[in-house]
Amino acid sequence: MNKRPAVIIEALLCMAAISGLGFALLGNIPAILFTLGFFAGFILWFIVPTDVTFSSIKVPYYLTFTLFIINKLEEYSFDFFPELAVFADVTVPKYASIEIYMLQALAWAFVPLLIKRGNQLGYYLLWTLFTSMGFIELIHFFLPLFFTNYLGYFPGLASAVILVPAAWWGMYRLL
Repeated sequence: MNKRPAVIIEALLCMAAISGLGFALLGNIPAILFTLGFFAGFILWFIVPTDVTFSSIKVPYYLTFTLFIINKLEEYSFDFFPELAVFADVTVPKYASIEIYMLQALAWAFVPLLIKRGNQLGYYLLWTLFTSMGFIELIHFFLPLFFTNYLGYFPGLASAVILVPAAWWGMYRLL
C-alpha cells in the first residue's frame, strides 16, 4: 500500500514528538534507545508493503502491548534509571519514566482504531511497537556488559525474555 505524503509527515512528526520528549525528560541514553525503535519502525513501515487486516495481527499486537506495559512496570519497580545511571555514568532523569512510557502506550493504543479505519499511521505505530520491543528491548541483555563485566539481572530483563519474541512474531505477521 502506498503511503500518502501527509501520512509520512504525520509519522515523522510523531517520531519527532516522542523523541523530543524523551531527550527533554529522560536524557540521552534512554531517548536514543527509543528513538532508534521509532526510526527503525519508520524505515520498515516505509519500505515494507503492509496491508494486513487487524484481525490477522491482533494477538501479537495485544500480547506485545500488554508485555510492554508489564516491562515498563518492572523497570519502574526495580529502578531501571538508577541502575542505568550506575552503569552508564549518567544522571537519573528528573521526571519519572513511567509517565513518558505511558505516553508511548497511549500512541500505541490507537493502533487498532487506525488500522481498522485504513489509516497508514496505524501501521507505522505498529511497526514502531514491534521494532522497539523486538530489537531495542534486547538492550536489557547487553547493557550491563557494555559498561562493566556485570552479568546478571538488569531491571526489565525478566519481562523482556517474553516481550522480545512476541514482538518478533508481530513483525513476522506484518510481512
